[in-house]
Amino acid sequence: MDSHEDLEVWKLAIKFVTNIYKETMNFPKTEKFGLTNQIRRAAISIPSNIAEGAARNSTKEYIQFLYISLGSIAEIETQLIIAKNLDYLKSENLSKDIKNIKGKLINLIASLKRKMK
Repeated sequence: MDSHEDLEVWKLAIKFVTNIYKETMNFPKTEKFGLTNQIRRAAISIPSNIAEGAARNSTKEYIQFLYISLGSIAEIETQLIIAKNLDYLKSENLSKDIKNIKGKLINLIASLKRKMK
């Protein structure tokens, strides 16, 4: 299996974490241990689970970790909607990043499933 560092989806997810940190820096201080922390932790989970899955000894486990990354993306999508509703966020860039990462994860999962057959 390829190293996680060679995967475009992992690279995009790392960049996404950086963008999340930058965007959430301007959230109210009262959200530091609430929404800010939750969004950041979910974002970190995406590349972390891609890396952990890639390091596993089986394709089945790898796919399982990729699904966990997809779950973290769904979590962030929800949290970003809440942040927008609270007027903490203005940018649409994070939504574009999410769609891109989600699509690449889905394609990677499909590719790995085909290889298992």
